[in-house]
Parts: sequence; structure tokens; C-alpha cells
Amino acid sequence: MTAEIEIQRASSATDLPCDEDFQRWVSAALLSRENNSIVIRLVDSEESRQLNNNYRGVDKPTNVLSFPFEAPAGIADEFLGDLIICAPVVEQESRRQNKPRQAHWAHMVAHGMLHLQGYDHQNDQQAGEMERLEGEILATLGFPDPY
Repeated sequence: MTAEIEIQRASSATDLPCDEDFQRWVSAALLSRENNSIVIRLVDSEESRQLNNNYRGVDKPTNVLSFPFEAPAGIADEFLGDLIICAPVVEQESRRQNKPRQAHWAHMVAHGMLHLQGYDHQNDQQAGEMERLEGEILATLGFPDPY
């Protein structure tokens, strides 16, 4: 499936994945034909920290934040939501976890896309389902299981 993606490059990082990579990763993680338009905002640590603090009460940057869109009653919209990805955190995690850079970026996109589609990891059963789906999505892209 194909998704319509707006990519906002608000990070000072210069070695970010290209638009085609994001398109491929989002399309692989899109599980239904509904709500296929998203915004991906690539940010630095400070913006991620502020958003994480404002919306989750956690005063530190995080790898990916997902903001699902909820259309008002009676309004049909194909907008799925926003992904906010913190480039420095993703890069640090990739190095620290000894994971290929592109594989970790793809994993963060897949993880965020699953959140936008209603998946969560608040308990062991939910976490297991998300991890299974993430592994399947990454396998279709030629990346190893991230877990």
C-alpha cells in the first residue's frame, strides 16, 4: 500500500534517510487502506524533549512519538497522524545497540506507524503483538528482527 507522506526536516542532522526510504518504510507498515496520509517530523533533542514532556510527562527526548489523528464526527479524512522522530536519539541508539543505522530508522518508523494504527505496548500481550508485527514488517524490508 502507498501512503502520502509529508516529511518535515526540522533537525540539524545532515545524514538523515532520504524521502524514498521513509516512503518504503511507511508503506510496509501501513496495515490498512484507510487513513493513509501522515506527517513525519524529524527533530533534534530539544523539540523531542519538549513534546515528550508536554504529552507524556517525561522530561527527556525519546526516539519516536506518535500522534494519531481523530477526525471530528461526520468528517471523513485519510489523515492517520503525525510521527515525531528524534534524529540524535535514533542515531545514538543505533550505535549503542550495535544495529545497522537504516534498520534502526526503519524500526522506529514501523513502531510509530503501528502506534498510529492503534497498537500499543502497555502490557506483555500488547508488547508481544507489536514486536511480532515489527519483526514481520522489517523482514519484508530485508532487515533483521530488531529484538
